[in-house]
Amino acid sequence: MRLFFLLFLLAGPLLGQPKPGLVKSPVAYVNPLIGSAPSQTPTAKKHSEAGSELKGQIIPAIGRPHAMTTWTPQTQATETKCLAPYYYNDSKINGFRGTHWLNGSCVQDYGSLTIMPLSGPLTLRPAERGSRFDHAAETVTPAYYDVRLVDSGIRAQLSAHTRAGLLQFTYEKGGESALLIEPNSDEGEGFVEIHPERNEIVGYNPAHRIYQGSGQSAGFSGHFVVQFDRPLASFGTWTNYEPTAGAKQAKGTGKRESVGAYVRWNLKPGEVVRVRVGTSFVSEAGARANLRQEIPDWNLARVRQQTEAAWNTELGRMQATGRDADKTLFYTALYHANLTPRIFSDVDGSYPGFADDTAIHKADGFDYYCDFSLWDTFRACQPLQTLLNPQRSGHLMQSLVKKAEQGGWMPIFPCWNSYTAAMIGDHAQSAFADAYVKGVRNFDVNTAYRYLRRNAFEANSDRASYEAGKGRRAMSSYLTYNYIPLEDSVWQAFHKREQVSRTLEYAYDDFCLAQLAKALNKTADAATLSGRARNYRNVLDPATGYVRGRYADGRWIDRFDPFALRASFITEGSPAQYTFFVPQDIPGLARLVGGRDRLVAKLDTLFNGGHYWHGNEPNNQIAYLYACAGAPYKTQARVRQLIADEYSTGPGGLSGNEDGGQMSAWLVFSMAGLYPVCPGTPYYVLGSPALDAVTIRSGAGKPFTIRARNNSPANVYIQSATLNGKPFARTYLTHAELLAGGELSLIMGPQPNLNWGSRPADAMPSALPE
Repeated sequence: MRLFFLLFLLAGPLLGQPKPGLVKSPVAYVNPLIGSAPSQTPTAKKHSEAGSELKGQIIPAIGRPHAMTTWTPQTQATETKCLAPYYYNDSKINGFRGTHWLNGSCVQDYGSLTIMPLSGPLTLRPAERGSRFDHAAETVTPAYYDVRLVDSGIRAQLSAHTRAGLLQFTYEKGGESALLIEPNSDEGEGFVEIHPERNEIVGYNPAHRIYQGSGQSAGFSGHFVVQFDRPLASFGTWTNYEPTAGAKQAKGTGKRESVGAYVRWNLKPGEVVRVRVGTSFVSEAGARANLRQEIPDWNLARVRQQTEAAWNTELGRMQATGRDADKTLFYTALYHANLTPRIFSDVDGSYPGFADDTAIHKADGFDYYCDFSLWDTFRACQPLQTLLNPQRSGHLMQSLVKKAEQGGWMPIFPCWNSYTAAMIGDHAQSAFADAYVKGVRNFDVNTAYRYLRRNAFEANSDRASYEAGKGRRAMSSYLTYNYIPLEDSVWQAFHKREQVSRTLEYAYDDFCLAQLAKALNKTADAATLSGRARNYRNVLDPATGYVRGRYADGRWIDRFDPFALRASFITEGSPAQYTFFVPQDIPGLARLVGGRDRLVAKLDTLFNGGHYWHGNEPNNQIAYLYACAGAPYKTQARVRQLIADEYSTGPGGLSGNEDGGQMSAWLVFSMAGLYPVCPGTPYYVLGSPALDAVTIRSGAGKPFTIRARNNSPANVYIQSATLNGKPFARTYLTHAELLAGGELSLIMGPQPNLNWGSRPADAMPSALPE
């Protein structure tokens, strides 16, 4: 019976929509188009400082969880920074891209290639070859994409594995038909070579950095092997959109030239052409080996079925009960949270060395990952991995260890397999501490600690490597003053100084490393770092109750507005928002601002005055701080309102940029009813579940269910609770309680219970006692 049920779940998506009353698999709820249009949420429209913050920046990424290369319809033919390959509001598709876009980001694609089918004359330029399409005729799942190109009369279908994809094109009109293969090299350095005897086109697209060494080579390329299921009737290449019939090779010279290859046939109406593509960051041979192992035949239905099964396994780590619309939000968010970091190693473990290391390395016993948007994802996305898939969490940490070994410093925001200083803080400290205190052990913690400690105790005095993104910014000042004064320019390469934000984030990161030091019995380091974890106090102005820019002599900056969004000493937010970034010591913060009631009043001022900005990460934990200050009912109301206001099932249903999965990870946790306010500690603060029940199936423990009884959009307040049948008044759960299995039962109602969870003993404890 169990076998039959499993086969049904796997086969369901291939059989169409299930009949009423039958159980849908998790992947059937996912809508990959959510977030692919400009955000329609209230705070996104009000607070956005840059156009990209309103675009959503989500693409329908087709492939396995954390895939090296995902596939997407392409409406924008470029790898330009902050421009995603696909936008819902665009009217034409000009290709199908094997992409390395960092989901929901404002960075750039790299090492990608595009395949475009054509009917009729050979048309190379994207703006001219694009075809209209109808969203009503578009089928999108995490494992499959299907669309009809109206102008050319071609049906395009695709599915993908981790490093390989399979595309199928039905040419309804027949006649003169073609396929274009184009490396998306904005720098004009792409390469293609046609091998007609093998029905194959190979090539590569060099990756380039932004931020550090902008425009320079990242030291590796996206290699590809494209194979066809039929002989190539005729072929050629192009440079700068000038075709050369019969040519077998084309290479860009770095002058922003377009380079590509084409294949032509005279087809019968309705004839099908299949294309399979292997990719690698190591070599053409690696791409071919990846393709051979992952997609050895031309069976699109089988690839789709296997990839849907992989997603059902991933999404099935959390079993949701509730309304279909809520499950669509929930499972789509869980899908988005499992796109990056991406696997960077080939099937044999090979991967290119990190940063300036030009050697090819082998990942032994782990998958090597890259594209860690750590300033965003340390908050909830990394903790979600630690909770649901601790084995993968260890692989993620070991990947960071190898980057540190190869580059000399623990990376802060590693993308494109390179160092960057794209954002601030040093949040690998948080990711490692959170994984370790929650029991993840399948990584080299001693080597990790050595490099984490270097970041925390050493200022990088070598200008070249500092500018390359190695080490903490403004570390000399931080170690000297225990805050970063306004006089510190953070070196002129950085147009925003962000001294106060950096101080707050370093204090939290020091706290995290202190937790790891304690666990490793490094008592002296733990004591020093715990002291530095209180450095947040040095930038909190007691006269205003808000964090504020400060000079080296102790003076506070003049003309201070705590709600200003463009203060040079604050990162993507306001001083009022950043005042609440003290997750390591909420009781201490409360004492500094005048007590728990005053902290609650300040939170009310932020929300009631319209100063909260959900669409940017420094705000993400703020609604949960009410529960840490004796007013959990306000957390319950705020969280449910944020879910209702900031997320929806439409294409504009994400609040600003997704940023590597963080906005979705917030939603996953919050709809389940809990949130990791302080990663690096084993605590989850309770909110108000939007789902009737969620069962968490961690890879390291027993199933744990959070059940909201009498739940509804109006019944947002917890009236009472039991944990495994016993009365429960705490406003937090521990990681050990989740792993032990059981059930937290919450009785929900329309009016707040002002007493439940209101005692200081009920709140998440501080690891920094006074």
